[in-house]
Amino acid sequence: MRITKSRVARAITAAVAVGLIATGCSSERDTDSKSDGKKDTFVFAGAGDPASLDPALASDGETFRVTRQAFEALLEHKSGGTELVGGLAETWSSNDKGTVWTFNLRKGVKFHDGEALNAAAVCANYDHWFNWAGTYQSSAVSYYWQTIMGGFAKNEDKEAPEANYKSCTAKDENTAVIEVKEPSANLPGGFSLNALAIHSPKAIKEYAKQAATGKGDAITYPKYSQEAGTVAGTGPYKIVKWNKGNKEVTLERFDDYWGEKAKIKNLVFRTIDTEEGRRQALQAGDIDGYDLVAPADVKTLEKQGYVVPTRGVFNLFYVGMSQGANKALKKKEVRQAIAQAIDKENLVKTQLPEGGKVADQFMPDTIAGYSKNVAKYPYDTAKAKDLLKKAGEQKLQIEFCYPTEVTRPYMPAPQDLFELMKADLEKAGITVKPKAMKWAPDYIDAVQVGSCALHMMGWTGDFNDGYNFIGTWFAGFDKQWGFKDKKVFDAVNAGSKLGKAEERTAAYEKANEVVMDYLPGVPISSSPPAIVFGKNVNPPNVSPLTQEIFSETSFK
Repeated sequence: MRITKSRVARAITAAVAVGLIATGCSSERDTDSKSDGKKDTFVFAGAGDPASLDPALASDGETFRVTRQAFEALLEHKSGGTELVGGLAETWSSNDKGTVWTFNLRKGVKFHDGEALNAAAVCANYDHWFNWAGTYQSSAVSYYWQTIMGGFAKNEDKEAPEANYKSCTAKDENTAVIEVKEPSANLPGGFSLNALAIHSPKAIKEYAKQAATGKGDAITYPKYSQEAGTVAGTGPYKIVKWNKGNKEVTLERFDDYWGEKAKIKNLVFRTIDTEEGRRQALQAGDIDGYDLVAPADVKTLEKQGYVVPTRGVFNLFYVGMSQGANKALKKKEVRQAIAQAIDKENLVKTQLPEGGKVADQFMPDTIAGYSKNVAKYPYDTAKAKDLLKKAGEQKLQIEFCYPTEVTRPYMPAPQDLFELMKADLEKAGITVKPKAMKWAPDYIDAVQVGSCALHMMGWTGDFNDGYNFIGTWFAGFDKQWGFKDKKVFDAVNAGSKLGKAEERTAAYEKANEVVMDYLPGVPISSSPPAIVFGKNVNPPNVSPLTQEIFSETSFK
């Protein structure tokens, strides 16, 4: 692994941060034990701050890690796996066409504010999202609604997709019927998204009194989503405090939870944005677990007695290209040159955990629809230079954004990855203009509105369907990529409405071939991220979707 000045600086910052954690939070940690000697507070460190306490306004894993403990969707995934199971809906079904979905709700479910779950509450949520206006229609705010259900009742952006959502009807007290205009590969998987988790109807009325403001990459989220007190879900934990100064969100066990009660009373999510900082905090006893273990730390932590499970491969890391931010990217030769300038093998070998793989398309090989016949762009600096010359871009200058204060499952050390790719691009004669941005909300928002010419991003699948990968990016015009190509869009959408699995798989394979021929960006790698827990912890089932259920956690 390359040692850089920035990496040394980060290590120093981490050491300082851990010192602050050990001193500034000691009084809280000293009072988290019961009289019988067992701790009743579990502290888990993530790599970035959540963006919102309302999951409907989010699109990032750090937010969902927190909100998933407090909010539940109609469907969920089996603990530790990718199989869809009942969530707030005990059972569900659809008509043959896949346009009418009937959900039979669990009885006796309460929201954190005492309201009862019923079909009317479900419909209040879906209609609330459907009728969003103003800033709420920005893809930076309502990304998942637009991805799963299309646009809104009244689209304000001419480029926004037409709404596929049609209606939600409370057939009776415990039966909700959701109807869409066209069948979609995003359903039923989309009903499991935490972004479409169900909120108390009382809370929704309070949400309506506030509004998100701003546009582009300058979004101000509504006040209710930035402080505890208003949001109310049905999960095993309820959110009681968000201390932004301490970078902590505190949750408390919900004793009226309909299912198995949480084994630990208090759950705290703390942000520690460096790998070194998280490891040192665990070893010092200041936290009880953390995510995104540095590959080099896995064996060391195991030898020290920590529990270090590894998730299955279900993600993709890529370099995105926003054609709207740099007109040179509209030239295919330039995109090919960038792809062939990057040494992906070196990135995987030096930066990713054991089991990491070089990617050659926008889907890991664990997903049905992966094709062995896509166009390949092997590392070749000389070829990259020739392509730039052919495109008339020998003096190409390009902005390359990368995130700070974060580590992602597909992106263990963003700055190190960036520096290696920057060096590769410069060898090919490309002048790189670095732009570092805080992950949430600055970087995420900037990428989604297409203001970063080159950017590092990735995806951990939400549910097990190939369309959840390629359809997420290339089903239609997206400002992140800034291109319009009917051949690509048609190929990606071809499998989205097919009912038979084998037909969908064949369509996804063809779509991958079309996408990689166009080359909208550079798929880099897929990897199995590790997560670690203290020696005295019985951990939850780890999820390839990174959807751990922390109410399963207990102390030994």
